[in-house]
Amino acid sequence: MSEALDLLMFASACLLLMSGFPVAFTLAGTALLFGFIGQAAGVFDIGFFYALPQRIFGTMTNEVLMAVPLFVFMGTMLERARIAEDLLENMARLFGSLRGGLGVSVAIVGALLAASTGIVGATVVTMGLLSLPTMLKRGYDPALASGSIAAAGTLGQIIPPSIVLVLLGDVIANAYQKAQLEQGIFSPETVSVGELFAGSLIPGLVLVSAYIIYQLVIAIVQPHKAPPAKAEEAVALSAILSALLPPIFLIISVLGSILGGIATPTEAAAVGAIGTILLAGDRLLGGNLWVRSGVFGLFALVALTSTFDLRLERDDIGLFSAMAMGTALLLCAVIAFSLARSLWAAHQSAVLKSVMQSTMHTTSMVFVILIGAALFSLVFRGLGGDETIKALLEDLPGGKWTAIALVMLIMFALGFFLDFIEIIFVVVPIVGPILLAMDIDPVWLGVMMAINLQTSFLTPPFGFALFYLRGVAPPSVTTGQIYRGAIPFVLIQISMLALLAVFPQLATWLPEVIFGE
Repeated sequence: MSEALDLLMFASACLLLMSGFPVAFTLAGTALLFGFIGQAAGVFDIGFFYALPQRIFGTMTNEVLMAVPLFVFMGTMLERARIAEDLLENMARLFGSLRGGLGVSVAIVGALLAASTGIVGATVVTMGLLSLPTMLKRGYDPALASGSIAAAGTLGQIIPPSIVLVLLGDVIANAYQKAQLEQGIFSPETVSVGELFAGSLIPGLVLVSAYIIYQLVIAIVQPHKAPPAKAEEAVALSAILSALLPPIFLIISVLGSILGGIATPTEAAAVGAIGTILLAGDRLLGGNLWVRSGVFGLFALVALTSTFDLRLERDDIGLFSAMAMGTALLLCAVIAFSLARSLWAAHQSAVLKSVMQSTMHTTSMVFVILIGAALFSLVFRGLGGDETIKALLEDLPGGKWTAIALVMLIMFALGFFLDFIEIIFVVVPIVGPILLAMDIDPVWLGVMMAINLQTSFLTPPFGFALFYLRGVAPPSVTTGQIYRGAIPFVLIQISMLALLAVFPQLATWLPEVIFGE
């Protein structure tokens, strides 16, 4: 019995999590309980517990994870300042006159919101509250409308930049280094969050395109399910673009600065958070000139940084560099003033307090779970769980492909009951080093895991996205309609997984081009 404590510990944690117990305390409590049981049985060294403070300190000093609260703040501000609502309404006006236009708008805006939040529940609830009543009012089929919104809400698992990819990238990076060290490679290669962002970009865009194509095909084949908007609802293109371009440029700037090597994910997240505050201030103040100057200054500063070397600690500062530094200081002053004005407007409207509370709540949840997962993985390894899982996966017939299929199937099933944070922090550190030791590309594996979890969250009858949508959908929309609407999008997701398995270059080509690896 003592030899099976590792598997019994994992099964017990999963059962307790499915029962609804708090995640962090379940992981930590299960680890402590089985650690003491293992010590009593003589199969666990209590000294493993001494490594926990070092792991917590490593988490506190991890610069990559600092991007999490910044990205959460960015997405929450877009939602609470009603920028997301304006984005959706104007996108609907842009495409609304087309058959299936509202569905296309939901897919595009869902991708933008998902990229900025990365939280499935937040995106699905926001899209459900804003889009579903409008789509039903305009005669859309309830199943098609529900499936479109649920699918668009799960795009946060794969569209960069999102906190899912930040967390997964950090865990994959650690697993990759561990796999190389166990193979005797003492100068291991690294994989960055930026590489995972680049790797997920093409599959994410392919998914969005597939969603849009499906919407248009349904509009052609079954036009009664996706009618166009009334002609009198059309508005001027200039008015639409003035509402659409700023948030779109912000997200493109954040992602572009990461992929272009201008900024790290954490630095880009900070730029995104500042840009979102300025956009919120512009909306709350009704187009304030100073705030718009700050938005312009932010984009100009990013462009200036990518063009000139603005480091002060140099001996060879030329005339153009000095002029660029002076311009950068002036732009920083403009941005600071605009930022203060926007924050004051957000404070007066009670938006800032709500955003800060929500950001603190989500960030605290993530890091408390991370600490619980660190203790869980310590005890699991101390009980020999690594060797057990390694032996299981290596002994499977079919080699690495069977091992990948089994891990994906387990993660898919766990996605019915656990959120992505628990799966990333508990499952990936266990199976990641074993799979990566089988000569599997870490970026490809990370993208496959992200799409797999996205599919799980959308699959009836247990998909999280469907439950979130059910909570905000009107009573006229039945649960059966929500399930039927989600099934075509699940098939699209599975097709994307198969395509990525056959053509791994979809995930590996862009990182190789950008980062030269």
